[in-house]
Amino acid sequence: MALSIKPYIENKEKIHLIGIGGVSMSSLAELLLSWGVPVSGSDRLKTDVTARLEALGAKIVYEHKAENVEGVSLIVRTAAVHDDNPEIARAHELGIPVMERAEAWGHLMRDYENVVCLAGTHGKTTSTSMMTLMTMEAQMDPTVMVGSNLPAIGGTLRIGGKGCFVAESCEYCNSFLSFAPTVAVVLNVEEDHLDFFKDINDIIHSFRAFVELTPMNGLVVVNGDDPNAMRCVDGLDRHIRTFGLNDGANVRAVDISDVNGYYRFTVLVDGAPYAKVELSVPGRHNMLNALACCAAAEFLGVPGDAAERGLNRFTGSSRRFQLVGKMPNGATVVDDYAHHPSEMKATLSTAKEMHFDRILCAFQPHTYTRTKALFSEFVEALRMCDQAILAPIYAAREQNTIGIYSSDLAKEVPGAIALDSFEEIADYLRREAGPNDLVLTMGAGNINAVGPMLIK
Repeated sequence: MALSIKPYIENKEKIHLIGIGGVSMSSLAELLLSWGVPVSGSDRLKTDVTARLEALGAKIVYEHKAENVEGVSLIVRTAAVHDDNPEIARAHELGIPVMERAEAWGHLMRDYENVVCLAGTHGKTTSTSMMTLMTMEAQMDPTVMVGSNLPAIGGTLRIGGKGCFVAESCEYCNSFLSFAPTVAVVLNVEEDHLDFFKDINDIIHSFRAFVELTPMNGLVVVNGDDPNAMRCVDGLDRHIRTFGLNDGANVRAVDISDVNGYYRFTVLVDGAPYAKVELSVPGRHNMLNALACCAAAEFLGVPGDAAERGLNRFTGSSRRFQLVGKMPNGATVVDDYAHHPSEMKATLSTAKEMHFDRILCAFQPHTYTRTKALFSEFVEALRMCDQAILAPIYAAREQNTIGIYSSDLAKEVPGAIALDSFEEIADYLRREAGPNDLVLTMGAGNINAVGPMLIK
């Protein structure tokens, strides 16, 4: 019989989480603690997140040691924790069952009536946040798991009722194939995570498997403007609803106006007006994210006025075109998590619509494999800003075995420079940024540390 987390929860047996400080793992820990399940965990660093979990009752060790698993009944690990981890090795010796984080979430989702899983190469966190506010406005009391801090729920987890679960769903390591969507949303499909996927066809294959998880009475929402996304649903025997800006989309925007990059539009569902939206987050890509959410929300019975209120209330989540502040000379500092060329282009397109004199982009590439695989696309994206200032590549889980550096990108982008530290980048921006310039720090690593250095 397949391993499930539910009997351990019902019997209040001790569950140990390896990598407990991660976004999704910490949310899982908090949910388990709310149910009175004894939780222990391990991670490398003490953070505000782990301190919060300790205050809620979790026992956390800040080192991976074999003895951490003594006396536990079940272990949950992130995909980044492998069998050579001393805790996993010891668990195997002791016969303690081990499951991955995505599997644990998948088991829990099956207890909810409606499960909205939002997937795509980009836009997941923003769309999950939008969907959260729409279902909250509709009084659906959603349980929510989102990948970045959402002020409206005070973090990355909302513990609600069993009627509705809204979940950010990541394709990396095929995590989302463990989930249990009744509504599967595919925002877009592009090449990414090529340290795991072979190529775009491999990625499309995984998204196809994801949408096939929906039941016959469920819904698949797919971007009708995205050819790769549409390939995922070709010939699919499920209820499919497309969204987009083309006339043939089931859910589309009309009466579109753009005020300094902020979009206003009317949403039509199958030709009938559903909601009038005035977004509080800039960018055309956010109009598409909102359409995807409307497609799912209308299916779930969210009234149009609740959808309007939820979308209009959403002012962004952490590190998504997030205003950091102003420099002493008046330059605006914004931080964004974009780390894939398409995300970068969307963010820079948004910035270009906002009438700054210049856009100075401090970019930190994320992983060597992604930088190499998408090199020409990164160059193309960085050429959209007025000047690119490149930080060293953020290694994440990798070693630089392929010999690629940020300076390689800088050589291909006119006017770009590569600097060795955040301090040097901050000094450079203090000298160069003008009063009506936008300083945009961008990347998935820790480039967001630069912004606060500039506004002191």
